[in-house]
Amino acid sequence: MIMFFDWVVKQPGVGRDVGVYNVVIKALGRRKFFDFMVGKFREMTNKGVVPSCDTLMIVMDSFVRSRRLSRAMEVFAELEAFGMKRDTEAFNVLLRCLCKRSHVGIANSLLHSMKGKVVVDCVGYNVVIGGWARLGKVGEMEKCLKEMVDDGFCADCRTYSSVIECVGRAGQVDDALKIFKSMKGESCRPDVRVYNAMIANFVSVEDFGECMIYYQDMLNNDCAPDLDTYKCIISGLIKARKVADALEMFDKMLHHGVTPTPGVVTSFIEPLCSFGPPHAAMMLYKSARKYGCKISVTAYKLLFMRLSRFGKCAMLLDLWNEMQECGHSSDMDVYEYVVNGLCNNGQLDTAVFVMEEALRKGFCPSRLIYSKLNNKLLAFDKSDIAYKLFLKIRRARASENARKYWRANGWHF
Repeated sequence: MIMFFDWVVKQPGVGRDVGVYNVVIKALGRRKFFDFMVGKFREMTNKGVVPSCDTLMIVMDSFVRSRRLSRAMEVFAELEAFGMKRDTEAFNVLLRCLCKRSHVGIANSLLHSMKGKVVVDCVGYNVVIGGWARLGKVGEMEKCLKEMVDDGFCADCRTYSSVIECVGRAGQVDDALKIFKSMKGESCRPDVRVYNAMIANFVSVEDFGECMIYYQDMLNNDCAPDLDTYKCIISGLIKARKVADALEMFDKMLHHGVTPTPGVVTSFIEPLCSFGPPHAAMMLYKSARKYGCKISVTAYKLLFMRLSRFGKCAMLLDLWNEMQECGHSSDMDVYEYVVNGLCNNGQLDTAVFVMEEALRKGFCPSRLIYSKLNNKLLAFDKSDIAYKLFLKIRRARASENARKYWRANGWHF
């Protein structure tokens, strides 16, 4: 990987900038090549490239994710050697990495021990308070909040959102409501994060009536809901099997110009494909396509699986064409879902054609799908077709076994 990187940066049109280094450092950190990662981090200064906070976040998060907290703190202590200042911004990056990986106690202790050495600001306190909030530790959160006020910092909307989230996770929804009302008395206007925390609390107890009241209050106060707002509400409605309300809210989200990411669309389709017929999932998919949302391959596979189970061949084939129009390529999972759906509907000739296309592309079907198709052909007295398909499957399986053997021995052809 290092050799490839050194070769790439020497090519015309490719330079040594922060973005390129961030990609390499992140890849090395994921594979736990920490010595090489630190070497590239140090090389940036030697090559005249100034590291950014994103670079520092990648390095520290790689250590914290692997539970090497002491190494992350060593990097912070030696930041001058890496061409960075050991200032408040860098310290907040360290706190954020620790709290992100649930090491909130260590972040809290570090916040105390670094007072006087580094200027601690409101952002650092908010990071730690947010960490306690995600764990639902009300007592620890209150202690940190008191220290923040004693140090002369005023609570802002981010602080309030973390406090409301914390008491909500602890099951104290009534206290969260009192805190929300106290904001207006202190002339602090709630922002979208505060509303999201309140909505999440009511969704967790499946009180969708109050949830929609706060959603409407957002709109009345010119506080535009964001993707997190709609994701929380729609996911809660789907979990509670209120599918019609979830689809209505999804349409509202698209109408208000909030475009979901492919991962969010997939998170909606996945539970819809776990119960009932595929009608609701297809309605959500069509709405997303209508507004130009990108659909992931995983979402398409979930729809294929559900449609094939219910024998909806026409819808399945149309969906397959749409997937290919979006630029997604078909793998063996897609072909197996299509073949399974065609077998369930009795369209054996089409199923054989699809299977042969998969074989021509170098895929080898699972024994379960092939056995199902073979038994169907024999049951309908199509022995000749079954035998010809058997010969092709035998050759494909022999090639697949040989390929697995080569790769097991390190030969990649």
